[in-house]
Amino acid sequence: MNRWLAIVLIACFLFIQTTRSAEPAPVFIGLDAEFGLTNSTSAQSIQLGIETAITEINAKGGVLNGRSLELIITDNRSMPARGIHNLQKLAATADLVAVFSGRFSPVVLETLPTLAKTQLINLAPWSSADGITENDFRPSYSFRLSLKDRYAMPVMLRYAAKKGAKKIGLLLTNTSWGRSNLNSAQRYLATTDKLLSVGTAWYNWQDDSLLKEYQVLLRAGAEAIILVANDDEGAALVSEVAELPAEQRLPIISHWGVTGGNFIAQLARREALDHIDFSVVQTFSFFNLVPARIEQLMKTVLQISTITDVRDIEAPVGFGHAYDLTFILARAIDMAGSTDRRVIRDKLELVTDYDGLVRFYAQPFTADNHDALSVEDVFMARYTADGLIRPISMMTN
Repeated sequence: MNRWLAIVLIACFLFIQTTRSAEPAPVFIGLDAEFGLTNSTSAQSIQLGIETAITEINAKGGVLNGRSLELIITDNRSMPARGIHNLQKLAATADLVAVFSGRFSPVVLETLPTLAKTQLINLAPWSSADGITENDFRPSYSFRLSLKDRYAMPVMLRYAAKKGAKKIGLLLTNTSWGRSNLNSAQRYLATTDKLLSVGTAWYNWQDDSLLKEYQVLLRAGAEAIILVANDDEGAALVSEVAELPAEQRLPIISHWGVTGGNFIAQLARREALDHIDFSVVQTFSFFNLVPARIEQLMKTVLQISTITDVRDIEAPVGFGHAYDLTFILARAIDMAGSTDRRVIRDKLELVTDYDGLVRFYAQPFTADNHDALSVEDVFMARYTADGLIRPISMMTN
């Protein structure tokens, strides 16, 4: 009896092992982002967007006739050298087809030669510097579904004019991202006589005070400030300006770097925003989705996280962009019929008719354009009292 039981157990073991070995190997996607950065929410939001899309794709059979998608995560801590090292390791991973990047444009720009050398596809769901897609690499392996500075600056500057400002001051970070925005601002200002720049004030990355630079622009006659900053720098400026006399508090029109971290928590006083006209550029908002779409989305989010309310998803643009990019990539993989990155790169330029969270994409990418969004997708938003980012067009005050 024991002999027969042993035979049955061995047979069951062999069956399980055979079944497991017959399962198709997964297809890997990488995410290299700023997870180790204090107060960051951008990397986590991008991760959640990818994993939500992967869960839905895998529930419908995955890609390549039954192969599941799996995510590999690395942390560049917002350091270009670490990002390059991570990409080199990821590029050597079998069946890894593409890597999502994080928030910081300087990191992505420094990795472009590595992408070209390893033929590794970069999918950018946040970083906005023009050079990420406007580069000299042919073929280019960098694709973006996000804001770009060439789009952001005209929208921010037009908003300043709409508010009645005729003289603006540019307060920029002394990085490649800041310089990209200066170029974009100069291009736009050269086309209009409605706005005049009184000057550009530069600050260094992660400075804990921007008040001196702000006051230089104030004394120069600025009537509004165009700010390019991340969450910690933006929170420092808002906290400082809120303490100034009312007549010295200029409207601050901000790039979206401030939304990539816990901006509200870093304010010296939460009420600081009540004393300043502060707005931020965006490309995606859950407020723009119909309730049925949000309900279906949250069913998936709840499967992979503890989040029960869509309003608790921080840095929403990262989520929305990454979600859509993952579905577009999955289509390209199926069109390629393999995990060959070169073929998938080519097929990304041929994907059509995807109805995503951010918008409907007739053709997200072409051979001549690796930016899936356009200036028409850009809008201005404000933080609400409870820390949410809401489109200004939807606000009554």
